[in-house]
Amino acid sequence: MADDRQRRPGLAASLSLPAVAAISLGFLVPVLWLARMSFNPVDPSGALGEGWTAHQYVELVTDSFYAELTLATFRMAATSTFFALLVGYPIALFLYRLESRWKTLLVLLAICPLLVSGVVRAYGWIVILGDAGWINSILRGAGLIDRPIRLVNNHVGVTIGLTESLLPYMTLSLLAGLGRLDRGLEEAARTLGASPLRTFLRVTLPLSLPAVVLGSTICLMLAVSAFITPRLLGGGRVFLLATEIYEQALVTLNWPLAAAIAVCMLLLFSLVLFGSGRLQRRVAE
Repeated sequence: MADDRQRRPGLAASLSLPAVAAISLGFLVPVLWLARMSFNPVDPSGALGEGWTAHQYVELVTDSFYAELTLATFRMAATSTFFALLVGYPIALFLYRLESRWKTLLVLLAICPLLVSGVVRAYGWIVILGDAGWINSILRGAGLIDRPIRLVNNHVGVTIGLTESLLPYMTLSLLAGLGRLDRGLEEAARTLGASPLRTFLRVTLPLSLPAVVLGSTICLMLAVSAFITPRLLGGGRVFLLATEIYEQALVTLNWPLAAAIAVCMLLLFSLVLFGSGRLQRRVAE
C-alpha cells in the first residue's frame, strides 16, 4: 500500500507530461517569442533590428493615445458584457429551471450562434443595422424617422455585435455555474411570505453571483480581444486594442510595438483573472 502511494505522484506527473508539452508548444513558446520580439529595435525602413530596447514599452506608457485606447476598449467590453448578462441571465435561469424534453433543444438553440462564423454574423448585422437595413426600413415605413439612424460604423454597432457574439458564452457560463442554486431555499422563502421579487433579490441572485462573476470574466476578456466585430461593424472608425495591434503589425509594419501591446493585454488579462478569482471566492463564502 505504501509503495502504491509513492508511485502515484510519479504516475500523475508522467500522465500530465503530454498536456504540459502541448501547452508549452501551443501557448508558452509563442508567448515567450512574442515577448522577445517586443524588445526588438525597429530600423527606419521598418525592418527588425538586433539587440534589445524598451522603446516600445516607453511609448506605450508615455503616449496618452494608448491609455485612452485601453480605457475605450475596456469601456466597450464592459458595456457589451453588461448587456450580454442582462439578456443572458433570464435565459440561463429559464433553461436551468426548465423541466421538459425540449430543454436540450432549447439549450442548443441558445448556443447555435457559435456554429456560425464571426465574419458571417458581422455581415449579417451590417445588413440589419445599415442605412438601408431592416431596422431603418421598418422605422421609415412606420413614419417614425425621416433619415436613417446610424447604427453601423460607430460604437453603437460594435456594441450590438459584441453583445450578440458574447451572449452564447454568457449563457453557457451561467448554466454551468447555477449548480449552487437550491430551489428548496426559494420555495422556503416563498412559504415564509417573501414576494417573487424579494425571493430573487435575497435568495436567487446571491446564490448565482459566482456564475455571474464567471460569465462576466469570460465575456470581458473575449470582448477586449475581439477583432472581427469591431473591424467590420466599426468600419475603421472604432479604434480598440485589437484593431491597433492589427494596424501596427500589418499596416505600419511595426511588429515590436504590436507585440508590446499584445504582451500588455496578456498582463491585463492576468490581472482580470486574479481579481475575478478573488471576487468569486468572496461571493461564494
